[in-house]
Amino acid sequence: MWEKVESEVFFFSTAKLQTPDRMKRALCQRGTEDDIGEGPSHGVSPPPEFRKRKRKTEEWDEEEEVGVEWSRMPQEILLHVFQYLPLLDRAHASLVSRGWNQVFHMPELWRCFEFELNQPASSYLKATHPDLIKQIIKKHSNHLQYVSFKVDSSTESAEAACDILSQLVNCSLKTLGLISTARPSFMELPKSHFISALTVVFVNSKSLSSLKIDDTPVDDPSLKVLVANNSDTLKLLKMSSCPHVSPAGILCVADQCHGLRELALNYHLLSDELLLSLSSEKHVHLEHLRIDVVSDTPGQHFHTIKKSSWDAMVKHSPKFNLVMYFFLYEDEFGPFFKNEIPVTHLYFGRSVSKDVLGRVGLHCPRLVELVVCANGLRPLDEELIRIARRCTQLSAIGLGECEVSCSAFVEFVKMCGRRLSQLSIMEEVLVPDHRYGLDDIHWEVSKHLGRVWFPDMMPCW
Repeated sequence: MWEKVESEVFFFSTAKLQTPDRMKRALCQRGTEDDIGEGPSHGVSPPPEFRKRKRKTEEWDEEEEVGVEWSRMPQEILLHVFQYLPLLDRAHASLVSRGWNQVFHMPELWRCFEFELNQPASSYLKATHPDLIKQIIKKHSNHLQYVSFKVDSSTESAEAACDILSQLVNCSLKTLGLISTARPSFMELPKSHFISALTVVFVNSKSLSSLKIDDTPVDDPSLKVLVANNSDTLKLLKMSSCPHVSPAGILCVADQCHGLRELALNYHLLSDELLLSLSSEKHVHLEHLRIDVVSDTPGQHFHTIKKSSWDAMVKHSPKFNLVMYFFLYEDEFGPFFKNEIPVTHLYFGRSVSKDVLGRVGLHCPRLVELVVCANGLRPLDEELIRIARRCTQLSAIGLGECEVSCSAFVEFVKMCGRRLSQLSIMEEVLVPDHRYGLDDIHWEVSKHLGRVWFPDMMPCW
């Protein structure tokens, strides 16, 4: 009999259809009707399980009556939640109460900010509202530490970014990034206007550690201002496609900024003197060096870096990554890969000849990743086998518009083995032969890789 009463009470408690007082009356009435024992119903002692469920029900109802006082939530918890909210949602949440509004204006929320500057007529991306920009400059400019500007291709957006930079006189930035989502819009600005705005940040930021200013009209004098105020803290500098900077300008940075760990620039700024400066005893171990080798016009000539300069670099920073992006025409590779070069990540964005890939296999023993977007119609069997044999650290490869026989490809994978963590090969690259066809090559490759593998239907790099 108790089992029947208990089951009904549990149903009522979980469904929250009765209050504790009404449940007591219901139990008494039920006990009388079913003749639970002899004497009055209060003389019956319910099982322990029923008493536990009854207390739990009373606690639930009490919580519902009291409710949760969101306005009294600790600020440290609110701050943590606000950090995950988009800016617009954060602004809406600040209207809930005075306490939430105070959290909205806490300096911790304004240390990192990205200004999105786009023209509605020419871009589908959302832009930071002008009123919000004014509020940030007025109330939070001294809190900003990690700032980036994402601008579209319009000159108006680039000018707006410069106007904001010129007003950041009360802040000390740690990171600054200027990002053009389309063509380099900063290059369309008057050079003096851009340099003036950038100098404001260089002078007032005494602890700048990361600077990304690719595709901008920065020049040598502005780099000297950067070094004069931030030489002790600068660790990362990315300035590819900055035509107004000379090798002497970047050498000045390397000579003074001994804590520099990452550097990205165009090949025309790379020199033997720069590598020797980065290899000096005063300089910390470099971690990443990215070089963009780009040809704007066919037939362009490129200088040669001495092997002794690369050797000094490897001796000083034996674990550094040398990343090289090549966008050259086939007849412009003459100065490259004739001697040993410590490149670790190599990307060919245009067609590259069999001869160049053969030299890569001979002179790039530190190679870790190789991407060839196009080669032509001559099979790369011998070149791939040579790379597998001599580049013993190779763990990632991608091939686009090339040709490789299925047998040579299987042999390449067999030689590299399971260290090939990334293998991205277009299906049309593989040419069937007398040993393997496209239907069964994935079984053989999967066996040597130790995982299931299939050719790609489209490039993934």
